[in-house]
Parts: sequence; structure tokens; C-alpha cells
Amino acid sequence: MRAFSDRFVALVCALGVLAVLMTGARAGPYEDGLLRFTADSFDDTIEGINAVATSGNALAPQVIGALQEGRLLFSAGEKQVFIRETPDRLIDAATGRPVAGGEPSDLSPVRLNNRLRRIVEAALGGLTLMAPDPGKRFEAAQAVLKSKDANALPVLDQAIPRETDARVKQALTEARAAVVLYLDAAPDADKIEAIAVIRQRGDQDALALLGGLPASASPAAKKAAADAIASIENSLALWTALQNAWYGLSLGSVLLLAAIGLAITFGVMGVINMAHGEMVMLGAYTTFVVQQVIRAYDPTLFDYSLAVAIPLAFGVAGLVGILIEQGIIRFLYGRPLETLLATWGLSLILQQAVRTAFGPTNKDVGNPSWMSGAFELGQITITYNRMWIIVFTLLIFMGLLALLRFTRFGLEMRAVTQNRAMAASMGIRTSRIDALTFGLGSGIAGLAGVALSQIDNVSPNLGQSYIIDSFMVGGVGNLWGTLVGAFTLGIANKFLEPYAGAVLAKIAILVLIILFIQKRPRGLFALKGRAVEA
Repeated sequence: MRAFSDRFVALVCALGVLAVLMTGARAGPYEDGLLRFTADSFDDTIEGINAVATSGNALAPQVIGALQEGRLLFSAGEKQVFIRETPDRLIDAATGRPVAGGEPSDLSPVRLNNRLRRIVEAALGGLTLMAPDPGKRFEAAQAVLKSKDANALPVLDQAIPRETDARVKQALTEARAAVVLYLDAAPDADKIEAIAVIRQRGDQDALALLGGLPASASPAAKKAAADAIASIENSLALWTALQNAWYGLSLGSVLLLAAIGLAITFGVMGVINMAHGEMVMLGAYTTFVVQQVIRAYDPTLFDYSLAVAIPLAFGVAGLVGILIEQGIIRFLYGRPLETLLATWGLSLILQQAVRTAFGPTNKDVGNPSWMSGAFELGQITITYNRMWIIVFTLLIFMGLLALLRFTRFGLEMRAVTQNRAMAASMGIRTSRIDALTFGLGSGIAGLAGVALSQIDNVSPNLGQSYIIDSFMVGGVGNLWGTLVGAFTLGIANKFLEPYAGAVLAKIAILVLIILFIQKRPRGLFALKGRAVEA
């Protein structure tokens, strides 16, 4: 009898302990946080978000995510919180199990305001700081950096020592510095250390963090922040200049491709071709046609579309150039005014022909995958399409120099440039050289159209946008002068535009060119020889 009594007492004690444990589970931080959501009060919701986010419960990310998306519901009568998974499916936020039976009749969404949305975003960032995916951890660190949520500080202190990815660890350190900087209870030494971390970041986000330093900060912290702001502003000014120089190089590379044909034809033939911009346009439309054919018959080859378009654009524009020389230019040598009028009229004809064939609207020319996207170099954004255009331009330039230096055609072209009469007396067919030279210049303009199709709208007026700059660059009759002129003009444009605007910048550059011509009428790279000097 005594043994039975002892066993009964032990059973009762065990049940009591189990009841206490179950009660404790029901009254944990996660459950308390869910209960706060049922109060339908913004202040209680803030406490609920903080409690759920810091509870460590596996359902916490799901609950905070549903709150952000407006799918978190509560029943005031039953004091329960639910997640709307689908229109006809509810999940009990406390257990994660589907709700069996009918839905409560008093379901309402947990309300949010702008302040709460920022807190929710920060809470989600804190919940993903320990995620397995480094990309998610990095994004979470950036979210905490912007929100400066003090609730994320304990998680950051745990995540930083464990982090193995250097990029993510730096982002976590910067996020912690942003939180400490705005934490009233943080010691001055910690705030000054946080300012040093943010100073090393050195971008616009860092300026915003330092500029918004609370008024309650100590004089030492304010002085450190002011010094950091001055340093960052100086650094950003330098990076801005480098970014403008990069944009200028990319613009100059396009101008070089468009103008190099003018330099060739003017240097050999003394002809200014007003239809040169239309050769650029023909190259761009050739690229468009190639991409349309590839899209229609084998889209998997799209990444190779430019490799197909480059020789075709050179051939189409070059052939049209030869036809122009043979059909019009050859009858107008020595008559510059008639040449200008004839080629200008031809440019209008070509524009209208393209407008009739393809329509007046812009055409979609896509970037291959290897020309899409960008990467960061310090504070400079380098786009792949412009980078490859610069490489392409330099390859074309070096190839053209090699053609002129090491081929018979190049030798004959240089001979005609220096002394046409002497070249003819040596048996060089100058009329043939003229036709091929005009075709070569037009073909290179077609290659410029391929490049421009990747960064500009393809339309019948494409060439007209660059023809004036091309004349300013390419009228020197010398390839090295064209190279220097193109990059100088492109960089000068990008540095002047922020201060004077696009139109005034071009006017200023034109004035500078006129002054330069007055000083050096034969240019930087003047041809030498008895025939030239005579």
C-alpha cells in the first residue's frame, strides 16, 4: 500500500512539472509577441515585432514576412494570430499548423504605418543576418545599416565573429557601426570608433549616416563626424572626376569610331562627306536585322549576334560607300560646295529610305549577356557594354594602323595622301584607291553603328546625333590626331556638361577648337614632307 502511494505521489509531481513546463512554453517571448499583435495598437505591435524577432523561434521569419506583406491576421476574440498562406488556407502562427474548421469571424489584418514598416524591414534584416546564404546575409546587413535598428545589435555581435566571408563581414561591421552611432547609451569611444568604420566606407550612405548624427552626441563625436564628412566629400569629388573621365572615354571611343572614317576620306581625297552619319545608321540597322533573324530562327545564338553583325555592317556600309564614291563623288572632285550639297541631299535620301523600310520609331537592339550588367571599381560604376566598346574601338584603331603600315593598299593610300600626282606617275591607280578608301571609311562608320546600337536608340536620325562632333574630331586628316581629338572632346564634354549644360558645353568646346586652330592650323600631328610644305 505504501509503495502504491509513493508511485501515485511521483506521478502527480511529474504531471505538475509537465504542466509547469507547458505553461512556460505558452508564456515564452514568441507567444507573448504574438499576443501583442491582437491588441490592435501600434505601440503593442512594435513590442510584438521585437519580441518575435528576438525569440529565436523558427516561425519568426515567416510571421514578420507575413506582417510586411499584409498577410498577418489576428482574432481579438480568440486572442490568436494567423498567417494567410492562400485565399482559402490559414496557418496558426503559434504552431505553424493549418487551421482546421472554419475561420474566426472577427479576423483583421495587423495594421502598419510608415514607422512600423521601417521596424519590420529592420527586423527581417536582423532575422537573416545568420542565414546560410552569404548574399542574404549581405542584404540583411545593408537593411540594418539603413534602418539603424538597435534591436539588431545582439544578433550583429553574434554574427560578426562567426562570419567567414570578408565582404559580408565588412557589411556587418558597418551595420553595427551605424547602430552604435545612433545609440544614445553608447560610450563616446564606441561612437568615435563607429565613425572611423563608416568613414572607411566613404560613399553617399556614409555621408547620410554621419550627417544625421543625433544632436545629443558629444562634442568629440561631432568633431570626429565633421572631419569624416570633409574627408569623404573630398574623396567623392575625386571619384566623381574619375567617373566623368570614364564617361568621357566611352563617349570618345564612340566619336573615334564615327570620325575615323572622315579622317581617312578627308586625308586621302580631301572630301567632306555629309552622309557619313548615315553610314553609322546603316551599321546600326544591320545589327538590328541580324538580331531579328537570330531571334526568329535560333534565339540560343543571340550572344553571338554582334560577331555576325560586325562583318556584315562593315560590308554593307563599305559597299554603299563605294557606290557613293563611284556614282557621285568622283564627278565632283575639286568642287567642295557641290560635294557638300550632294552628300547632304544623299543623307536625306538614305534617312527616308530607312524610315520607309523600318518605320520612324526606335528599334530594340539588345545587349548580349557578356555586355550586360556592371561592376564597381571603388566608387566608379563600370558598365560592361561601354567597356567592351572602348576595347573594340582600340582594336579597330590598331588594326587600321597596321593596315596602313604593313599592306600594299596602305602604302598606296599613304602615297596618294602625300602626293597624288607623283603616286599616279608611279603607276598607282588613284581612282581605285579613292573608291576603296571611301569604302573603308564608310565601313568603319558602319562598325561605329554596331557599337552605338548597344548604348543608344537605333533610329533613322542616329547618325545625325554624332555627325557634328565627328566633324570636329575627324577633320584633321590624321589618325593619331583623330584619336587624341576624340578622347579629348569626349572627356571635355563630360566635365563641362554638369556646369554649362549639353548645348553650352558644345559651344565652349567649339570656341576652344577655333582658338586652337588659330594657334596651330596644321594640328598636333601635322604631315611633313616637301609636297605638304609646298
